[in-house]
Amino acid sequence: MNDVLDPIDRRILRELQTDATLAIADLAERVGLSQTPCWKRVKRLTDSGVIERRVALLDREKLDLSLVVFVSIRTARHDEAWLTGFAKGASALPEVVEFYRMSGETDYLLKVVVRDIGAYDRFYKRLIATAELGDVSSSFAMEQIKFTTALPL
Repeated sequence: MNDVLDPIDRRILRELQTDATLAIADLAERVGLSQTPCWKRVKRLTDSGVIERRVALLDREKLDLSLVVFVSIRTARHDEAWLTGFAKGASALPEVVEFYRMSGETDYLLKVVVRDIGAYDRFYKRLIATAELGDVSSSFAMEQIKFTTALPL
């Protein structure tokens, strides 16, 4: 799909990444189209999977979820059954907002959002019950300097 994205498609995507609640009329005006062609492009981008879904971004602080923890996991197990079980168990924990299999010294990296240290401790106990883990190391974010969900188009 990337090969067929023209400059107007990219403008549409940039606008929707900024505000997915834009009415088609407003979006069309911003990208220089009439409503029907704009709607058809948005539909094509959605049908092709370029636009996966539209969501609301919430303010963590206002929801009392101010602690962000990056959890690095190393394991001696690398078989498919272990990975499937661990991925299923860790993904089911609602505090895990991002989950990556890594190259290098860390095998898995989780981004976890919780209320406070006590909530993290309760999360940690549930996490280590999901699978046999080697080393679990937690780094607590001191300050968020940049946050965006917008991809560079």
